[in-house]
Amino acid sequence: MNVKKRTSTAIFVLMDIATAIISAVMPYVLRFGIFSIQTGVARSFFMITLKWLPLDIAIFIGVNVALRLYNRVWTYASVGELYDCAKSAVITEAIYIVYKMLLGIYMFRSYYPFNILILGLLLGFSRLIVRIVRGAEKRRNKKGDTRNVMIVGGGAAATMLIKEYQLSRNRIKVCCIIDDNPEKKGKRLNDIPIIGGRENIVDAADKYNVDEIVIAIPSAAPADVRDIITICQETNARVRRLPAIASTLTDSLSSAVRDVNYEDLLGRDSVIIKNPELHNFIHDKVVMVTGGGGSIGSELCRQIIANEPKKLVIVDIYENSTYELEMELRRYYPNADFEVLIASVRDYDRLETIFAKYRPDVIYHAAAHKHVPLMETSPNEAIKNNCLGTLNLAKLSDKYKVKRFVMISTDKAVRPTNVMGATKRICEMIVQTYNKRSETEFVAVRFGNVLGSNGSVIPLFLKQIEEGGPVTLTHREITRFFMTIPEAVSLVLTAGLMAKGGEIFILDMGEPVKIYDLACNLIRMKGYEPEKDIKIEVVGLRPGEKLYEELLMAEEGLQETDNKKIHIGKPIELDEEVFLSKLDKLIDKAEDNMADIRKDIKDICPTYQPRTWD
Repeated sequence: MNVKKRTSTAIFVLMDIATAIISAVMPYVLRFGIFSIQTGVARSFFMITLKWLPLDIAIFIGVNVALRLYNRVWTYASVGELYDCAKSAVITEAIYIVYKMLLGIYMFRSYYPFNILILGLLLGFSRLIVRIVRGAEKRRNKKGDTRNVMIVGGGAAATMLIKEYQLSRNRIKVCCIIDDNPEKKGKRLNDIPIIGGRENIVDAADKYNVDEIVIAIPSAAPADVRDIITICQETNARVRRLPAIASTLTDSLSSAVRDVNYEDLLGRDSVIIKNPELHNFIHDKVVMVTGGGGSIGSELCRQIIANEPKKLVIVDIYENSTYELEMELRRYYPNADFEVLIASVRDYDRLETIFAKYRPDVIYHAAAHKHVPLMETSPNEAIKNNCLGTLNLAKLSDKYKVKRFVMISTDKAVRPTNVMGATKRICEMIVQTYNKRSETEFVAVRFGNVLGSNGSVIPLFLKQIEEGGPVTLTHREITRFFMTIPEAVSLVLTAGLMAKGGEIFILDMGEPVKIYDLACNLIRMKGYEPEKDIKIEVVGLRPGEKLYEELLMAEEGLQETDNKKIHIGKPIELDEEVFLSKLDKLIDKAEDNMADIRKDIKDICPTYQPRTWD
């Protein structure tokens, strides 16, 4: 039981003790008068009452405990609670009568009717008065509740936002402004003091008792926003931000203010590539997406179907998420032509029936096993799904004259230290090999971790925070590249447009993010203090995991494209016949579930450097 509840219970017990005492004394006052109990018969009865009063109080409290009257939320008391008060009075009075008769204690005839009446009325009134007082206090607090707001930013957007707050009927008080421009310090904006730069945020939040901080710098660089959020999270205030103003300034800015989210912690602009040629590329084509029920695959399907393909064919082995995607697309695109098929990319014959029936023009290959630790313990499954699946699709794309094949790869394919990354590197080699021997244009798209995708670190951290911690971290210095799901899909679709065949497209993802800092920011974003409210536990690197990821091998070089955010890795020369021969043997061994498969992976993928061999 917390302190507040213990205090509340003690108050009710004291009130009930007072009720028992008053209900014992008042019958004498009503029957004999206030001064008559000092003499005569009234005094003799009164002394008996005083003698047994401690027992009466104990009985009354015991009945209330039995009826759980001290476990109620009396702020919301209703007729049901008052009925229980009356029941307590009746039961208590019945016990009084029984024990006094058994002990030969006699009272005047009107004592018991007066006693039960006063007991019930005072018990009910004491509970009712709590509701009245707390209700009035709540209304008074609501009426007088003023939210103290700090505005970070002293520009045009902040000026408009402050005016809105000042004219609003909501009780919002803008108490101070933060601006990094030293020339503005000490000045006033709309009569609100500008007290200094971001280094003053923590002290000002304490001085002005700030409830909410609004970052009102829509044009701020993402890295600056991340730094300001980090500082704000050292306070106890709620942190919100005004995002970039969209198409018009006529809408309410205050309604655009939102809570910060984990994308704000990325520290760079989202790279969303808008290409008007996409509709022309997708329109009137049969497009297939493998792994269509996954995080990337489902977003691909949404983007593709919005560009009106002739037909969208969604292939996935996992039925639950794929079914949810189907229901979503049928709801939002009731006239679109699409088919959802449950199939495994490992099954060549099943895939061929799909190719023969639908004759896809463009394929986006997102189906893969992607979890590093799981693939370390099941390496043969990674080869079957990733390598064999890609090989099956490559063969059928060549056979059925697919125009373009776009495979999704990963930064873990660069100098891989784990089985998953090595198999994805082999998939890239399959793509580049088949591009040289086929009319189909084969390309791969390589990017880092996707924020919020199934199995990614952020949903795991958020779940651990919700459960009260600890947040588990493999290494304090570990870093990763991150991108959002829309960024990933934008890159994949753009690659499909730009492809000439054989390329590995790489996104400029900015600086890698330190996972420890990301964990701390997420904890603060949820209103907790890292290491104080939520512990961070370093558990050590998992098998196959490395401290940092790369997006490019030195030997691949880097070729610019028309888009400064997208680069192309130069294909690495390899003996195609030797590669395909080794690939077939690797797949055969995987299907035989060989125990030492890592040595064969390294033989076909020389850049694979496993951290541990089983």
